Amino acid sequence: MRFLDHQGLERLLAGLVESGYELVGPTVRDGAIVLERIEGVGELPCGIGEEQGPGQYRLTRRDDGRFFGWAHGPDSAKRYLFPARELLARMRREGGTFDGAEQEEEAKPLAFIGLRSCDLHAIAIQDRVFLEADPSYRRRRESAVFVGVNCADPGATCFCASMGTGPRCTSGFDLALTELEGGFAVEVGSPKGEALLGRVPAREATEAEVSAVAEIEQTAIANMGRQMDEWDMPALLYRNRLHPRWKEVAARCLACGNCTSVCPTCFCHDIVEGVSLTGDQATRTREWASCFSEEYSWAAGVVMRHSREARYRQWLTHKFASWIDQFGTSGCVGCGRCITWCPVGIDVTEEVAAIRATDGQVEVVAS
Repeated sequence: MRFLDHQGLERLLAGLVESGYELVGPTVRDGAIVLERIEGVGELPCGIGEEQGPGQYRLTRRDDGRFFGWAHGPDSAKRYLFPARELLARMRREGGTFDGAEQEEEAKPLAFIGLRSCDLHAIAIQDRVFLEADPSYRRRRESAVFVGVNCADPGATCFCASMGTGPRCTSGFDLALTELEGGFAVEVGSPKGEALLGRVPAREATEAEVSAVAEIEQTAIANMGRQMDEWDMPALLYRNRLHPRWKEVAARCLACGNCTSVCPTCFCHDIVEGVSLTGDQATRTREWASCFSEEYSWAAGVVMRHSREARYRQWLTHKFASWIDQFGTSGCVGCGRCITWCPVGIDVTEEVAAIRATDGQVEVVAS
């Protein structure tokens, strides 16, 4: 483990820019900490904290000048690796035939700064969906640099410790930082990360600094805002598909799709065909979609899931049960964004706990 002072972090980010990377890091915008393209350390949310709760989020001021003294905002790497709207193809009519128009040039490779362990695990989950099937995703993913940050201040809606995805970065990073007094303890996760760290002044971490990293991890686990009992899933949800709790939560759910938009692993999308008014140009675009929309369950001319009850059950059961059957892992990384950014504060940990508490004890009736 190495130690990097604040000037060293500044030089690390500057070196990434000089090497041709575009920095994507946390910054403050519109009352939230978001991931945006940044120029350097000066745009990081220094001295900013946050308070989160079901349906609640607000920024606070810290008096310690920390750069990463917060859990996360609504953004994750998904917005950059799997864009909300992406042009797949453009065709132009030339005479009596259609020719494929030239695609836009690839942007600079991305260097992600400040991703938490839950977000790094989310990328690994999306890899299972897109890495082999989507060349554009693969190019963006494989060319990127990932500088993670070990979480010291989990939010009130976080439960990554329950999901085994945090708070300490264990995989998926090139470098992982733990913010300490006067700088950062740095762990190297790849040859790319070793090369990056070798370009900036960094000394060996002291025993006290190594111990501080372990203490921060244990404190974060103890301060985790939520818990999720994963025992007996997916069977728990499969055998409770007619549980009355689904109807109860549907009465509160707005089917707005906020949870799927902020979720770092949700990958539902539509392919949209477009034609210009003159009829001489056609496009094919991939756009984010949500299983909470009625039209997303349209199949063979029929909407398969008419009720919000059915759509919420589909989302939560897929996330915590059938995703395991499909991909060998849960679709949830415990970031809690779906709880924080739900307008009515629906809490997935509460919903699963309610079903578990009455498992096999309530009468279920098909609706």
